[in-house]
Amino acid sequence: MQPTILIGGATGATGSAAAKILLEKGFGVRALAHKEDGRSGQLKALGAEVVVADLLDFRAVRRAFDGIKRAYFVYPMRPGLVQATAHFAQAALEASAEFIVNMSQKTARSDAPSDSAQQHWLAERIFDRAGTPVAHLHPTAFCEWLLYMRKMIREGRYAVAFEPTGRFAPIAAEDQGAVIAAILADPTGHAGKTYPLTGPVELTPPEIAETVGTALGKTVRYETITGEQWVLEVAGQDIPFLTQHIKAIAEMHRDGLMAGTSDFVERITGRAPMTLAEFVDKHRAVWL
Repeated sequence: MQPTILIGGATGATGSAAAKILLEKGFGVRALAHKEDGRSGQLKALGAEVVVADLLDFRAVRRAFDGIKRAYFVYPMRPGLVQATAHFAQAALEASAEFIVNMSQKTARSDAPSDSAQQHWLAERIFDRAGTPVAHLHPTAFCEWLLYMRKMIREGRYAVAFEPTGRFAPIAAEDQGAVIAAILADPTGHAGKTYPLTGPVELTPPEIAETVGTALGKTVRYETITGEQWVLEVAGQDIPFLTQHIKAIAEMHRDGLMAGTSDFVERITGRAPMTLAEFVDKHRAVWL
């Protein structure tokens, strides 16, 4: 019998993708959601067991781990990551879990200027010392950022805090979900590994704007704006934690710390990650 796998952030981009793949493979999925909504209802319809819990509530996380041996951890872009990691790691240990996949980020470093990135580095150290085998994922910036920027792209703008010369290879959450599912389906050989995850092609911000415009058949111009402006435009409000992160990773992007490509998506899943143009074409209705 296939084990039941706990998927954190199950209604989010990476968690939902992983959950659906694991269900298709015949695994039981316990979908950890922050609330019941249409997304959790869709997972339930596919056969997942939906559990509503807050990662900052240790008692709830402990209950979610009842009978669980493998799990995926992800935390949203907000304060509380280190506390949530401690809850998850302790609950996994008490459940005698055999494996965790941890969603970190490419910019996770002990000296990262981003509070979020530094906290991801600390979270990795908690998992490393907690006793349950773990693999860390280090994705670069998601293609999904373009979905959050739908309004400005509809207006023909790609306005970001990144300078024009820095590079990174955007990766789709769908491809990350495939990596998560593959590792959790068979954790053999993955313990203690850190996997940088990228799309297939490095691009500068002007090249991203051009790629998006070409795929949509319209002109999309690149603009440089401040981190504060980006958050206000995308989120519609001031979010200090997110603003601090955007400003800091803009520095890391400028300094080449988001650059590089890897072949881990293909090596782990057996399929190549989608290009940015393919991602835009797949979701084109969002920007039309």
